Amino acid sequence: MEAAMANMPQQESRARVLIVDDEPDIRESLREILEDEGYQILTAADSREADQLRRSGPVDLVLLDIWMPGEDGLALLKRWAENGLEQPVVMMSGHGTVETAVEATKLGAYDFIEKPLSLEKTLLTIEHALEAARLRQENVDLRRQTRPVDAPSGNSVAINQLRQQIERVALSDSWVLLSGAPGSGKEVAARYLHSCSRRAAGPFVDLKAAAITTPNIAVELFGCETGGQVHNGRLEQANRGTLFIDEIADMDLETQVRLLSALQEGRLLRVGGVAPVQANVRVVAATSRDLRSEMQAGRFREDLFYRLNVVPLRVPTLAGRRQDIPVLLDEFVRFYVNRDGLAPRQFSAGALEVMGHYPWPGNVRELQNLVERLLILAEGPEVSAEEVERALGLDSRGAISSEETEDFSGTLKTARDKFEKAFIEYHLARNSGNIARTAEAVGLERTHLYRKLKSLGIPY
Repeated sequence: MEAAMANMPQQESRARVLIVDDEPDIRESLREILEDEGYQILTAADSREADQLRRSGPVDLVLLDIWMPGEDGLALLKRWAENGLEQPVVMMSGHGTVETAVEATKLGAYDFIEKPLSLEKTLLTIEHALEAARLRQENVDLRRQTRPVDAPSGNSVAINQLRQQIERVALSDSWVLLSGAPGSGKEVAARYLHSCSRRAAGPFVDLKAAAITTPNIAVELFGCETGGQVHNGRLEQANRGTLFIDEIADMDLETQVRLLSALQEGRLLRVGGVAPVQANVRVVAATSRDLRSEMQAGRFREDLFYRLNVVPLRVPTLAGRRQDIPVLLDEFVRFYVNRDGLAPRQFSAGALEVMGHYPWPGNVRELQNLVERLLILAEGPEVSAEEVERALGLDSRGAISSEETEDFSGTLKTARDKFEKAFIEYHLARNSGNIARTAEAVGLERTHLYRKLKSLGIPY
């Protein structure tokens, strides 16, 4: 199995082309020509076989004959389009007309070529169709990209070591486990690993296990088949690329078993499906928990842990690399200035000193949120120490009422509880009571936030 996985990167650039034509001679001649050009070829004689092959695994392009017995090519294209076309379709016909070509294009076909097929035109059309699909996917990926940086940033020893480790690990195809506190930048590290790997041309797909309820996570991960329609899960979407599973410890045991089996065998079974589907995916998992403790408590599979733990990487906390704060500040300011059109601001020496001594419980995510807040609520071109203190809640008057501030009775725990209550209530209100978003904003796991809400008496 390891040897097979080691050979996968050499096959990743080979596009899979499905030829649908009722004439055996045309199917075979096209197969031979396209295989010589380096494509992986699937062939179908009718719409039924074409449906089966599209369901059985990812297809990058379809060459579809119009005139076929039973359901013809236009009817098949129309049916596919109604369920959502996921790959370019090039129509073929020996009896084509302008009206037929226009109709096929309206239904979603990329192009139309006439028989007898010109070898040069066929190859050029396939090349252009695949390039158009690739560019379209890149645009989708760019729109999904919400992180301000592509690599762990900074000049500290800790972050330099992490970057070097990622670059070395990226050369292999091993699974990777990223551990680190919430908000420390595990997704940034995963994206950087993907961009350095031989899978960089493939998709980067993320799955936040904590944000999906247990009954739905199998569908999200493996996809489903229902009513003749196919929903591709994250594993299929990540084919020939990387699947990033954030907070994998939140995945239930049954799904853990299915995930391990699918990735070891290179095949998956959709929920409600009957035929296995190929899956060529590298997994990068992340956790803020101690998976050994989770494993000993029976909440995490031992076999999955040891499969993931082949290459463990630890993402440092922001408190462990404070010298990187100025670099991160500059990047976050540029990000919000470019994305939201906010006015840039400079950080005073006093502001930097306050941030240099702050413990950063929410790590890099908390710093990013702080920059956004300071740019939105700008009080001038320079950020003062007092502004930073108020924004971080270090100035108690910014978070607690004056009546509470003047009351210095009670223990330190009482004072801390008052601040935590005000801090969490503020973020709950800002996120309209959404627990998942609030947990992310304050740098806590969702389960820990629930316990905190209960202990502080905050309704939810």
